[in-house]
Amino acid sequence: MFVVLLKFSDNKGNASQFMDGHKDWIKRGFDDGVFLLAGSLQPGLGGAVVAHNTSLPELQSRVNEDPFVAENVVSAEVLEIEPSRTDQRLEFLQA
Repeated sequence: MFVVLLKFSDNKGNASQFMDGHKDWIKRGFDDGVFLLAGSLQPGLGGAVVAHNTSLPELQSRVNEDPFVAENVVSAEVLEIEPSRTDQRLEFLQA
């Protein structure tokens, strides 16, 4: 599984210009069964996504398609986690 940190860059002021495309990108991630969670980093630092059911190269390609990333509104950092123990409700992440 992966955590994607999308931290605002100096171009944060351009976010509204690319918000619709960013929201479409998030929707595609959920529709494709890759994104499990998306939300804001507090306080107003950017966003984060929890992803699974993909490879690191595939996810990096997907992240690069985010208009916020492409237009340097955010910088993206992808962290890979290999779960070794989960709550019963999240056992599917260990597959």
